[in-house]
Amino acid sequence: MDLFDFMREQTAEDESPLAARLRPRTLDEVVGQQHIIGRDKLLYRAIKADKLGSVIFYGPPGTGKTTLARVIANTTSAEFTQLNATASGKKDMENVIEKAKERLGMYGKKTILFIDEIHRFNKSQQDYLLPFVEDGTVTLIGATTENPYFEVNGALISRSIIFELKPLSMEDIRVLIKRAVYDKERGMGAYDAVIDEDAEIFLADLSGGDARHALNAIELGVLTTDRSPDGKIHITLDVAKECIQKRVVRYDRKGDNHYDTISAFIKSMRGSDPDAAVYYLARMLSAGEEPEFIARRIMICACEDVGNADPNALVVAVNASLACERIGMPESQIILAMAAEYVATAPKSNTACESVYAAMREVERSGNLPIPPYLQDAHYKGSASLGRGIGYQYAHVYRDHYAGQPNLPEALRDRDFYLPSENGYEKRIRERMAYLTGRTKYTESEELQEREK
Repeated sequence: MDLFDFMREQTAEDESPLAARLRPRTLDEVVGQQHIIGRDKLLYRAIKADKLGSVIFYGPPGTGKTTLARVIANTTSAEFTQLNATASGKKDMENVIEKAKERLGMYGKKTILFIDEIHRFNKSQQDYLLPFVEDGTVTLIGATTENPYFEVNGALISRSIIFELKPLSMEDIRVLIKRAVYDKERGMGAYDAVIDEDAEIFLADLSGGDARHALNAIELGVLTTDRSPDGKIHITLDVAKECIQKRVVRYDRKGDNHYDTISAFIKSMRGSDPDAAVYYLARMLSAGEEPEFIARRIMICACEDVGNADPNALVVAVNASLACERIGMPESQIILAMAAEYVATAPKSNTACESVYAAMREVERSGNLPIPPYLQDAHYKGSASLGRGIGYQYAHVYRDHYAGQPNLPEALRDRDFYLPSENGYEKRIRERMAYLTGRTKYTESEELQEREK
């Protein structure tokens, strides 16, 4: 490094944002994530002993993925090289690998390659790294906000240990806020600022576990607030509210938050909890989820989890979907809430779901069994000579409009696919079928209990 490079780095460090200046330099300065860097944990011991293998840090923004990589850079004897997948390509990796080979061959010195936003690399770019991670040319540290099991090459995952970082707690954020305000070396302490406790709590709460968000708010508050008569800069609750005006909502429509939230939404409707259902609905809407996507999930839940226990649930869900298409936001939130609450409070049955799955398994097992001749199409010339439709019993000429004629293929006459539950409207279906058929499957609960297991 020449003098100009040194001066450039010093200038960048001095003028970098507060969040960058406050990055911990040692493990003991790291706040939070004790589930992976506590003193008795594998990652802590590996970093301290400088025996780290390839790892992937996975978690939301502002939780310390890059910070941990920097700490490793400050503690390792290996050469530390960093790439950002948003701005780097295969050529950059080739240069890193070439230098790593020279370093290992000539000096026996290892190279740690830190790739930020590793999920941004496409499959071929990730594949390029495989042999060099495999043979130890480089030790890989990947950082990603996306679930690595979805976004990172499976072969790379198999060669790495995945550490999941959690959103920081309010207490963790408060520690960092105090450090930001009062640290004179790397924080804003030179400005002689103070922060009120209620402002500190407010910022810690609204940051949503994202340290960077809280620190950016502190920096903005200190730099834009006039000094009080006592000569100090006071970060009050009002100042804090101006600096961070909206709660951080963690939601990526292609990431974990998307899948976790929609999963919670569906399970809340299935679990007959309208309060939780409308809460998760609000989280999705607040984060900008498409109303049409939410409406589709409500329709699926109405079929899969309510079914014929309340056939009207599907009618409500479908009409809610159509209404959302015609009306749009913000009014669609009311329509979706109404539908979600209806499905959540409806009696539940998954027998429609179970029946079609059972029938699909039977079709796969037995194939195209012969359809009884009397059910076959008789609307063409010559059908009668082939026996098509002969013997069919027209239901409407019989008592209760029920002929009792078998309709399944002969080999399946004893098979039961749809077994109504005793919930909601299905109880009435069960009673009617028992009356029409006299079959024990509609009158004895043992079969139903066995199916429901």
